[in-house]
Amino acid sequence: MLLSWLTGLGAGMVLLHFLQKLLFPYFWDDFWYLMKVVQCGMRIKTSSRKGELVTVLDKFLSHAKKQPQKPFIIYEGDIYTYEDVDKRSSRVAHVFLNHSTLKRGDTVALLMTNEPDFVHVWFGLAKLGCVVAFLNSNIRANSLLHCIRSYLLETLEEILPSLPEDISVWGMKDSVPGGVISLKEKLSTVSDKPVPRIHHVTTNFKSPFLYIFTSGTTGLPKAAVITQLQALKGSVGLWAFGCTTDDIIYITLPLYHSSGALLGIAGCVELGATCVLKKKFSASQFWNDCKKHNVTVFQYIGELCRYLCKQPKKEGEKDHQVRLAIGNGIRSDVWREFLDRFGNIKMCELYGATEGNICFMNHTGKIGAVGRTNLFYKLFFTFDLIKYDFQKDEPIRNEQGWCSRVKKGEPGLLISRVNEKNPFFGYAGNKKHTEKKLLCDVFKKGDVYFNTGDLMVQDQENFLYFWDRIGDTFRWKGENIATTEVADVLGMLDFVQESNVYGVAVPECEGKTGMASIILKPNKPLDLEKVYEQVVTFLPAYACPRFLRIQKKMETTGTFKQKKLQLVEEGFSPLKISDPLYLMDNLKKSYVPLTKKLYDQIMLGEIKL
Repeated sequence: MLLSWLTGLGAGMVLLHFLQKLLFPYFWDDFWYLMKVVQCGMRIKTSSRKGELVTVLDKFLSHAKKQPQKPFIIYEGDIYTYEDVDKRSSRVAHVFLNHSTLKRGDTVALLMTNEPDFVHVWFGLAKLGCVVAFLNSNIRANSLLHCIRSYLLETLEEILPSLPEDISVWGMKDSVPGGVISLKEKLSTVSDKPVPRIHHVTTNFKSPFLYIFTSGTTGLPKAAVITQLQALKGSVGLWAFGCTTDDIIYITLPLYHSSGALLGIAGCVELGATCVLKKKFSASQFWNDCKKHNVTVFQYIGELCRYLCKQPKKEGEKDHQVRLAIGNGIRSDVWREFLDRFGNIKMCELYGATEGNICFMNHTGKIGAVGRTNLFYKLFFTFDLIKYDFQKDEPIRNEQGWCSRVKKGEPGLLISRVNEKNPFFGYAGNKKHTEKKLLCDVFKKGDVYFNTGDLMVQDQENFLYFWDRIGDTFRWKGENIATTEVADVLGMLDFVQESNVYGVAVPECEGKTGMASIILKPNKPLDLEKVYEQVVTFLPAYACPRFLRIQKKMETTGTFKQKKLQLVEEGFSPLKISDPLYLMDNLKKSYVPLTKKLYDQIMLGEIKL
């Protein structure tokens, strides 16, 4: 009897398992991911109830006490332990306490490339309760001045005369230009004793922790407000994908981005792990670095993986200890090629905007997907994909004025409900920038949604796939490029009457590269060398338009917005376009006519853009 009952129970369990695999194949993946989301939320709530919040900085200080000799940063052969970083960042804090008027709540802009001192200065200022604004080290002139108003010293020298008098500038290099105070000189004159916690203790998760500049549809960079809460959420990404304190994480992405700073550095702090920091990504040195430092996890953007796949093949390419790669923007074909070539590495694709209130994590490893949704997920994050008018460049509303959801398999604009659970903190400064990112009265009166500006597709299995960006922004070389900023730079030329900037797809390249359609002023000749000089002077390299198209008339909408859709579809093919076309030539420091031969070389990948 008992044997019969046990046999029946066993058969039932097998059948149940079979049905679960058949009908709900991702149930356990979803369940364990949900448990991590709940666990993270509970930790934050528990901290809130105690009245004294545990921030990213607090977690770092805790590790510095518990494991002072553990390596925190490995950089160009040097090892910086948790204690080393704690002491040097304290020195930074004491310099500003003794030699400046900085106080809790003040904002300090940080312009620095990837190096340990980036973290030292960041944490040192955080110990004073200052809000640190990360500046993109590639930006120039107007954009840089704009960012400092709301180091690379050679960059800073360009704008020093234009800075307001109440802004003081400090430099970390051995020699600094006039008007700049040397922070490096003063570090040796101060103590490395702990900074009193009263300077940085936090009682409100909504207080600003960082400003991270992000380009958008309004042109010049905008300072996204990163609160203590957002920083904590960003820091658990590595943990959520299964990283542990024993992992060694390779960070080649710029620290001024949220990926490098929050997911990377703050993620290592959350784990108490070690990071190998690279000044700049190098495809040729990547795997040697991984083997040398026993790297187990690395961060990526899609371009990074493609560059690695384009490297000449070598023996022993699967001979490494890397088990996880975490990032965003990798194409399905590159994903497959990467795994086939470099071995059994779990690719952890994710989606999220720096300032956004929504994120997706591909916890199943489904190739091509940025994440997956289900009933449980929507309990925590309310989002929708809505119909979008590509001609009018705005969401479609019905006769009653409401937006409509797309069907599964159709591209739709990703929007996320703004509420107490998932707030949107917006941008520092101009409130109009914050308001422009919000959609109101979407499905009913009074509801508010964050507009991600991204088009997504949800398939029948509820996996989500990135489809494209909308409006006046496109992505190239892992950077968002605001078309209006590029157009403003071109508009400064005395022979340019109007310019329309957009992104065009290039074979075997992630994202879209820049192209500018230009209308010349009457009786003014085109000076291609001046165009080249203008863009390389005022724009970062990734934002310089690779192609020019000279038109006689610019097509506009009924509301006088420039039409881009047809230009994007026509691309840069001289077979389709009768207008004069030009290609950026860095060797000649000019733009040159785009011939059919050059076009064919680009399409075959013989010319790298």
